[in-house]
Amino acid sequence: MTDRVDALEAMRAQRIVPVIRTEDGGEARARARRCVEAGLALVELTTTIPAWEDLLRESRSECPNGIFGMGTVTTAEQAKAALDAGAAFLVSPRAAPEVRSAGDARGVPVIEAGFTPTELAAVGAGRVAKLFPAHVGGPAYLRSLRATMPDLRLVPSGGISLGDVPEWLGAGAYAVAVGSDLTAAPELADRLRALRPA
Repeated sequence: MTDRVDALEAMRAQRIVPVIRTEDGGEARARARRCVEAGLALVELTTTIPAWEDLLRESRSECPNGIFGMGTVTTAEQAKAALDAGAAFLVSPRAAPEVRSAGDARGVPVIEAGFTPTELAAVGAGRVAKLFPAHVGGPAYLRSLRATMPDLRLVPSGGISLGDVPEWLGAGAYAVAVGSDLTAAPELADRLRALRPA
């Protein structure tokens, strides 16, 4: 699943994007596996993890049903390495035209970040964009952005706990990125069931 429609549709359907950022590659791989086993097949790894290219390849091999993307991609070199390792999507913490070009050339979606209306309009025109750092403005800020720019598809990221996800979705988020609060929890499947009661 590496084409533009599959990764973004999976993100929209899943609604929660686990973001794994740790200094230990083994722990990162274990967290990725835990997410996939709990039903969160789409996972964002980050280039801040040591030997992240190997981690991406190993995670794809260990969890063949997973959809793994690479976050914190800021250069064309990182983008190429991530794509060569099989990334299904790329995420940048800022506007990154060189990353976007690399993704576009391979048909892989690139999600660039912005915070202000001007930044988000630039990186999100016809694309999914990352609202970062989202905790600064909160769901009310996202709601205001969507009121004036309803065509923007925004994924808030940064400082969001799993329990806050429903409020962000209610404010109009395309999906919500959750980091350590989600990926560090061994009881993840139980927490997700509590969040989405039958």
